[in-house]
Order: sequence, then C-alpha cells, then structure tokens
Amino acid sequence: MGSPACGFLKQNNVIFLQFFVILVWSCIPDRTNICSNHSFDTPTIPFPPHLGSSTIRSSLKTLTLDGYFAFHNLEHAANDFGNIFHYLPTAVLHPKSVSDISSTIKHIMDMDSATKLTVAARGRGHSLQGQAQAYEGVVINMESLEGPSTYVETGEVPFVDVSGGELWINILHETLKYGLSPKSWTDYLHLTVGGTLSNAGISGQAFRHGPQINNVYQLEVVTGRGEVITCSDKKNADLFYGVLGGLGQFGIITRARISLGPAKKMVKWIRVLYSEFSTFSNDQEHLISSNNSFDYIEGFVIINRTGLLNSWRSSFNPKNPIQASQFSSDGKILYCLEMVKYYNPEKIDGLNQDIEEWLSELNYIPSTLFLSEVSYVEFLDRVRMSEIKLRSKGLWEVPHPWLNLLIPKSRILDFAREVFGKIVKDNNNGPILIYPFNKAKWNNRTSMVTPEEDIIYLVAFLPSAPPLSTGTDGLEHIMTQNKRILDFCTKARLGAKQYLPHYRTQDEWRAHFGTHWETFAQRKSAYDPFAILAPGQRIFQKAVSIP
Repeated sequence: MGSPACGFLKQNNVIFLQFFVILVWSCIPDRTNICSNHSFDTPTIPFPPHLGSSTIRSSLKTLTLDGYFAFHNLEHAANDFGNIFHYLPTAVLHPKSVSDISSTIKHIMDMDSATKLTVAARGRGHSLQGQAQAYEGVVINMESLEGPSTYVETGEVPFVDVSGGELWINILHETLKYGLSPKSWTDYLHLTVGGTLSNAGISGQAFRHGPQINNVYQLEVVTGRGEVITCSDKKNADLFYGVLGGLGQFGIITRARISLGPAKKMVKWIRVLYSEFSTFSNDQEHLISSNNSFDYIEGFVIINRTGLLNSWRSSFNPKNPIQASQFSSDGKILYCLEMVKYYNPEKIDGLNQDIEEWLSELNYIPSTLFLSEVSYVEFLDRVRMSEIKLRSKGLWEVPHPWLNLLIPKSRILDFAREVFGKIVKDNNNGPILIYPFNKAKWNNRTSMVTPEEDIIYLVAFLPSAPPLSTGTDGLEHIMTQNKRILDFCTKARLGAKQYLPHYRTQDEWRAHFGTHWETFAQRKSAYDPFAILAPGQRIFQKAVSIP
C-alpha cells in the first residue's frame, strides 16, 4: 500500500488501499539513543526531566515563519487512517515555505538538550500505526506547504516537478493536460507524494514499472539537521536512495521530480475467478513475465461470499450471462484475477483480438469472465467513490488493523495453504489482496527491503473494525488474527517482510532490515543524528541529556 499505498475493491464498498547496524558507527552520548532496544508501544515513554510544554510553545513562537504554528485543537494530528494509535502533539506547523520546515528543525536541534521534542511530517494521515504522529512533538502539515507550482516537462524525458505535499490525484489531472501521467500508482490517489515515496508506492502496475520509488529522478529534502538538500542518483545519491522507502527517517520530502509516460484515455477492465490457488498464482506469474500483455494485474481472495457475480453486474458485464447466472460462490474460497489494459479509442483495432489471445492462455473458470470499459481517470480514481459511500455511512473513521506482507514466490503456496485455508478461512471482514511483481523492476539501492527472490507477492489484509464490536469483526479479534499470521510466517521461516512495517523494538527492526540494517543506521547517524524525525515509526528513540 506501499503508502502509504495497497489496493482497493470497489464493489465491496470497503476502502483498501493499497514502506541500521548491529551497532551504529557511533551513538551520540546523552543526546540520541539510536542503539536502544526500547519498546515504543505507549506514549508514556520514560524520559528524564525535560522542558515543559509551555516553555516549548514559547520557544517555538520566537521563530519567524512564512506559515504559522497551531497550539490548540490538535486532536486531528493525533489521528490517522489506522485509528488505533492516538498521540497528541505539542504543536502543528502549517508551513508556507521549505524554510519554515528547515528553521523549525534547526531550532529544535538548538534547543536545550533536555527536550524530547521530535518532528513528524503528515500528509493525508493515511498511516496505520501512528507513523505520522509525534507524541508531545511537532507535526508538520505538509499540505500547507507552498512553493513553485507543478511543472510538467514534455521533452524527450518527460517528468513532473511537484511539492511533497501534493496529492497524486492532482498530479494525474495536471499531467493529463499534456497527454502524460506517472507510470506507477497506488490504488488510492488521495495521498501525498512525500507519504507514498517514504514507503514505496505499490499497485497493480508495479510488475511492469516497479513501485513509485523507482520512478523518481530527483528530490528536495529537509534532513534531520535542518539542511535543505537536492539529491538524485548522481548528486547526493546516498541521501536520495535513503529517503526513498526510508520511512521518513532521514529527511522530509519537500519536492519530487517524477517520471512520466504517455497516458491513455480508456481502460478495458477484466475480472475472472479461480477455485484453485495454484492455478490462480501460475496465471498471475505467467502474465507478469510477458512483455506484451496487460498494464495492471492484481488479485484478491474471496471468502464466504454469496452472490458474488451478481454484485459485479453493477459495473461489469458477463461474457456469458447464462453461464454466469448459474455459477455459485457460496461457501467457497475463490481467487479473483483482475486485469486492465489501457488504450486510446482511435487505436482500438486489434486490441480486442490481443486480449482474447492473452485470455486464452489462462485457466480461469470460463463462466466467471466479466468485462467493463471505463475512462483512464475513472479507473485510477476508482476508490474515491467507495470512500464517499463509507463516509456517508459513518464507516470511514473506524479502526483499520491492516496487515501488508511481502512473500517470496517459493513459499506462497505454503502461505496460502495455512493462512487462507486455516487462519482466515471464516474471515469476511474486508478485502484480501494478493498479486506478484518482479524484483528485477525494483532498485535495490533504496531503503525499501523485500524478500530475496526474483518474484514476490504482496498480500494485504484490509479489514475494518466497527467500534465497540467484540465479535470476529472486532479490533481485538482481528489483531489476534494478524498475530497468528505473523507467527506462522516466523515459525515457517517463509522469508516474509512487512510492507508499511510496524515493530515494537529495535531488535525487530534489525531483523526486518537484515543485511541492510547497517546502511540504514549509518544513514540515520549522518542525516538525523538526534533522532528528531518520524518518531511514530518507533525505529530510533531520541535520547535526552539529564540536566
């Protein structure tokens, strides 16, 4: 997701979206405890005596800014889409310039060493585990950031320059004016650029173009030292690759140059069903290995759904209506393969024939072939309608105990057999996405870590927990189920990695990054030596000196 950033299922009316050394070179005495194995689960982190909130507020008020600080009514900054963790900050910065962010971070660095003040960049607040929160710290509202307007370069190597607080949906509309669009997306576009690039940005295009972090030419970053640095693969490359997928640990993305490609106007959108997981996964892997096939490939697991195909008919048409009406999904675990081909109406000749040929190579249940044609924008922004419906029913701002995993191809059958066949076999709390992508499309220099295989599956469990529920759809039950899944992955030694990871201790983070931990921790020491940035990730704890 990625994200955020995962997938979403429109017909279900459920939103789904869709990113360190054994010892660091040096732990900075009395200031930054980046070697600690402390657990970060509660906001009542034990600190030595520190500056009081009123003193901190008074100090922040001395800053000369283009924007402003807010010190009251900050509850929104203690919430996120996950709606599980709620850490109230001391202040929210509404920056109007990059210098506002830089000045704030430098000021915090220069404050008395007894302060535990930290900084979190917040876009749309779509984090799941409080990652964009800063307990008694400063939250930066990135959507307030102003600067040069969005610039689209249409030359031989097209790109778009955008603010880190810009939404992907706005980038889509702006670039389409030039017949262009970004190549890689998340399934939900109402997220900020900085937010998704700090994780990875994964969707059904990742098998062809890689994640969003693989489609960036240049970044402007404010580091944990308050320095404003422009970086790319040729200039300040260590920071560039560190920030991409870096979970906000090394800098705040204030501007990004994103690769563009030709945009199409229309989409052919296809869904088919499978009753056997191995057949389903084989067909997915076949499609992503082809140079000439669909532009988007995702899949999802369907458990205990009645009248599934009837629900599709509101947006899709069955290839064979009679056969489709005779298909029963009751009581079965089914697997849906979703495929999309982008096209321009004036170049439709031959496309339908190509699609027929690609479909003939697959082994889906024939009676379950459903098709739809929508505009390119409608497809990419398909989740927005689900959000609107959920908000109207008061079902948007509920806990979302999501779990996103990356599973190596060699163990995906073991995973499916245990998890889909046993752990969640009676679950119907939300969508379960599953689709593969090619590791060759990922740049291994970024901070994002994946299993060490050529083909990797994203598996995303995307439930919603109604408030006050104590049943199987309740928060406690879902989180227990998530733990069972994680425990199985560990005991079975699947080599899985969390996407949008969440851990309690630094030992767990070391295990997550594996051989990449040393590089990650060295970058932290270089670019954010006082552990000011992104405290909500719970990777490094800011230490303070005792007066």
